Amino acid sequence: MFKSLQLSKSDAGFSAAIVDTDESQLPAGDVLVQVDYSSLNYKDGLAITNTGPVVRNWPMVAGIDGAGSVLESTHAHWKAGERFVHNGWGLGESRWGLMSGRARLQGDWLVKLPAAFSTRQAMAIGTAGYTAMLCVLALERHGVTPAAGEVLVTGATGGVGSVAVALLGKLGYSVVAATGKASEEAYLKQLGASRVMDRAELSAPGKPLQKERWAAVVDAVGSHTLANACAQTRYGGVVAACGLAQGADFPATVMPFILRGVTLAGIDSVMAPLARRQQAWDRLATDLDPAKLEAMVEEVPLARAAEKAADLMAGKVRGRVVVKI
Repeated sequence: MFKSLQLSKSDAGFSAAIVDTDESQLPAGDVLVQVDYSSLNYKDGLAITNTGPVVRNWPMVAGIDGAGSVLESTHAHWKAGERFVHNGWGLGESRWGLMSGRARLQGDWLVKLPAAFSTRQAMAIGTAGYTAMLCVLALERHGVTPAAGEVLVTGATGGVGSVAVALLGKLGYSVVAATGKASEEAYLKQLGASRVMDRAELSAPGKPLQKERWAAVVDAVGSHTLANACAQTRYGGVVAACGLAQGADFPATVMPFILRGVTLAGIDSVMAPLARRQQAWDRLATDLDPAKLEAMVEEVPLARAAEKAADLMAGKVRGRVVVKI
């Protein structure tokens, strides 16, 4: 038996509770793993607090992320004792997730954990940090260099934003961090931001085309923030969009795209192909300062995951929450 954070919905209502789970209850899969750590991402917050239509099947074990070691495997590329990291693939949504002592998964979903990382560090990064790396890779594919000018990161104190600021700062970019938390300026500059701006400058409706400011943007916010970021991006610049913290709407015009040649690059972490995942994790191993990663981490036991999920949805969390299983 092992502990899992199980989400249930019935006529009696919704519940999120730690329950004893038996291996025989786990879904089918070709790899059985022991989970050392999971993490709290925005999607986990929506699911655990039942504030968004994330969960498709009930009951559900929460946790889209996990890191640990293989216990048993019939998959050709995995053997017992190897360390893995998992992100996405519908876990915590349509299939039991990784806020659980053990899980049965598909070997094709797993990424070899780089030797540079402990399983705790892997979950300090989690889907949020891996998504941030996918955004940076997109900027690089579009030819954005540190010499091109300032790069805007929205939602900068969140998980994606914090890691994006740290990555871009270490790579030599001039990073402008947008946040609604003025008290976190020192935190953001410690991570690598050159300067900090108030998110209120971006969050209200704006003109279709505005003064050119950004060589590139990493946006985890969506809605008016994304529309304004596009309207302020320089000629030929790129905007990597990966989130919807402000909203899923995009109240914009085509003007930045057809008059300034701006590129809007969509970033998906859930179904990204294995080669791109491995590339992202390999780059994280070289481009993310471990000390800066640790500065953004709060660790909680599994028993407090639901409490921290509520804090996350209330905007009370900075950086990353690691859940020790």
